[in-house]
Amino acid sequence: MGNPLRERRTAAEWAASGQVIEIAEKIGDFEQLAAIIDADLAALDAARMPVDWRTSAVEGRVEFGFADAQRLLPTAALGVVTTVDAVCQRCLEPFRLPLEAEADLLLLELEQTAEGYDDYEVWELEETQLRPLDIVEEMLVMTMPFSAMHVDSASCNALAPVTQAPDQDMTTPFAALREQMAQDK
Repeated sequence: MGNPLRERRTAAEWAASGQVIEIAEKIGDFEQLAAIIDADLAALDAARMPVDWRTSAVEGRVEFGFADAQRLLPTAALGVVTTVDAVCQRCLEPFRLPLEAEADLLLLELEQTAEGYDDYEVWELEETQLRPLDIVEEMLVMTMPFSAMHVDSASCNALAPVTQAPDQDMTTPFAALREQMAQDK
């Protein structure tokens, strides 16, 4: 039996089956997400490149059902977590970035509408059949920050306080101005 994440069915077929898919994949299994991470990490020297970043676990579940009693509005409840390697845009150092995606999706065909289902995010289907893997991947891509930065500012080298050796002479750009203002008094 194949991996249900990779199977293609209509949203109604997924919902009618009440399929629950437990996700236990690797970052490398998600081509688009892996390409984004690879492009981000390409800024690093080879010596600083995280080892085996493609094997980071992606875990969670997708549960299909219907939002209405008439079984016309298919849904997917999604919860996925992972940790990806990224480059901090402040200090340009690699770090581990946790990602979490949760959503209750209303799976609608293009131009289909549904009133009164405000608890759901509308997911417009461009094709008649869908792969759960595509939904999971797109949700993870959407959780990626535009500019990745350390979650904890204390971990960021760019925000670490600069320490000065006591015998080191520090020239400030306004030192001469300060001296001149002191003389003018």
